[in-house]
Amino acid sequence: MTNFVIRQALVNDIDALASLFDEYRQFYAQHSAVAAARTFLLARFQHREAVLFLASAEGQELGFMQLYPSFESIALRPMLVLNDLYVRAIGRKQGIGTGLLAAAADYARAVGAGSLQLSTAVTNTRAQALYEANGWVRDAAFYTDDLSV
Repeated sequence: MTNFVIRQALVNDIDALASLFDEYRQFYAQHSAVAAARTFLLARFQHREAVLFLASAEGQELGFMQLYPSFESIALRPMLVLNDLYVRAIGRKQGIGTGLLAAAADYARAVGAGSLQLSTAVTNTRAQALYEANGWVRDAAFYTDDLSV
């Protein structure tokens, strides 16, 4: 499956995206909820709150990526948060993750964003290796803190 295509997803890709998104959530120990995943993604499309990319080969959807627009206040410029990236096991080790990251960088440049930012689980060393191999640099200057509300 070395011949894959990555393209910006459209709303009519919602069912394929929902399936991938559900698998991604299960990877992070969430219960399967395809209908809820579909509703969540559809809202992102309807409110223009995210840009999604879909990777496929031979008529099979193999991965997706979701970008959220944001801003860098100190640098006075837009940025993108790469919030979700997932490649099905059957598509791994074939360059799809690298292709999705390249699509993110191309899109960021096209919309005038100054940077891309992401976070991943400390235990997800496979993803960390992918990001580092593609030029991403771990931030050593800032901590990320969360508050559940």
